[in-house]
Amino acid sequence: MTHDHDLVLRPTAAQTEAALNPPPGRTGGDLVVETLAGLGATTVFGLPGQHALGVFDALRRSGLRYVGLRVENNAGFAADAYGRITGEAAPLLLSTGPGALTSLPALQEAAAASAPVLAISSQVPTAGLGGGRHGYLHELPDQAASFRGVVKSVHTARTASQIPSAIAEAWKSALTVPPGPVWVEIPQDVLVAETVLPVVTAMDATPDELPPRPELTALAAHLLANAARPAIIAGGGVVRSDASGKLRQLAERVQAPVVTTPGGKGAFPWTHPLSLRSWLEDRHTTDFLEDADVLLVIGSGLGELSSNYHTFAPRGRVIQIEADLGKLESNHPGVGIHADARLALQALLETVRRREDASAPERVREVLARVRERIAAQDLTREQQVLTAVRRALPADSPSFWDMTILAYWAWSAFDAMGPNHLHSAQGAGGLGYAFPAALGAAVADPTRPVLAVSGDGGALYSIAELATARQHDLNVTWLIVDDGGYGILREYMTESFGGTTAGGTTATATATTELTGPDFAALAESFGVPGVRTSPENLAADLAEALKSPGPSVVVLPTRLRMFAPTHRGSD
Repeated sequence: MTHDHDLVLRPTAAQTEAALNPPPGRTGGDLVVETLAGLGATTVFGLPGQHALGVFDALRRSGLRYVGLRVENNAGFAADAYGRITGEAAPLLLSTGPGALTSLPALQEAAAASAPVLAISSQVPTAGLGGGRHGYLHELPDQAASFRGVVKSVHTARTASQIPSAIAEAWKSALTVPPGPVWVEIPQDVLVAETVLPVVTAMDATPDELPPRPELTALAAHLLANAARPAIIAGGGVVRSDASGKLRQLAERVQAPVVTTPGGKGAFPWTHPLSLRSWLEDRHTTDFLEDADVLLVIGSGLGELSSNYHTFAPRGRVIQIEADLGKLESNHPGVGIHADARLALQALLETVRRREDASAPERVREVLARVRERIAAQDLTREQQVLTAVRRALPADSPSFWDMTILAYWAWSAFDAMGPNHLHSAQGAGGLGYAFPAALGAAVADPTRPVLAVSGDGGALYSIAELATARQHDLNVTWLIVDDGGYGILREYMTESFGGTTAGGTTATATATTELTGPDFAALAESFGVPGVRTSPENLAADLAEALKSPGPSVVVLPTRLRMFAPTHRGSD
């Protein structure tokens, strides 16, 4: 009998010859880039630093494309978006200490959004490891410890021979569901030391699959087929696993209305008769979902934003399909199915009986009508005008990236993404400065479509340096900056919760903590060689459309103050 482990791949004569005569002058850095290329990487993001120069030197001898940004955090956001758009692990090359630590917010966002980022950082020389105080530049007692609570897995290589396997393990971890960011670190002396190891070939890091257990899908199929009022909440896991088509088939099979979370935008067609759209921050939607006797939650942990700030309390049976084991039943008890969304939906489609319910579309229309009436009563014409203008200007197949700004909060609920994997925001971790560098990463991933970034003036200042990156690489990104002179959403939060926004002394000397003195963003863009234009709510659609259709980067500045719709959980109105 022959077992799989008895099968050994024998090298060909050519492979043997190449192994015996590797090219001269290679280093540990070459092993890094050779491994990445062997795993299928074509593009890397990052910033050079003293301890990481061995990797950046090796890039010169590789076929990998390097996209350098100006701040490590922004490089992480760009890699995050590249991973979301392509579904591939996005390499992020970083240096030691401050360079590495500056990437932490971006890696937190990637973790929250399940974006596959492969961060590779240098370390101080091997002699400086182990927690001593050797006086090396950027030295930390335990650099990896800063990342263990943020990334999916941590991998270290302390010798040249360990590099290919450590990176391959990290690559597999990044892509195995739920995908996410991973961390690899390699000491400086290992990266620059010459190696006699053969050129890295035949790397295999196929991610593990996560199929559902059949007894659980059998139970879920029975509950759905026999439900009186089923409903579905679709989260980011549906988008990440490319399962939107299967979601639609299941919803139509059992006639279940579908609402998408902010991370699941576009997972279900906006205008479908069964689409409750994305109005999760609305008590009418919350009431509808609570009334469901069977609620199927796919690819969402029902966290704060997906549960109307934890005011949602389902009364029926909950079925939760989730690849992240720690999220199963973490907020609501139910039938937890630990599985990839695509594989679980396929299993349900093979099992569930068709359910007829002619009333479901009418019930959806009633809920959406109540939502419209509630919003219409709040005098929010300008906000809806601006969001409509953005949708009119943006091509249907173009991705958009949204910072934590009032217009993004509107987009979570009211914007038609027109397809899965089209709308992305920083709602996972909630950090500022995400939109523009992420849009740059998306433009690198697919240069055939214009990309839109949306920021407020506060968030824009986090990533303004990347205008240089956009110009240097001539990326097709249009950046819409809504300039309201401050942190608009925090201004609203502080005023509502604390009655004001001032701090720092008496009334005469106090300053408003949410107000910002800012630049002329259009003129600043022009100083980078990037076209900039000021617009108005009335001219936004035309000006934004013109910018999006023009090749290369551009900036559109909209000076206006927008308001959020009123709180929408039970008892708030």
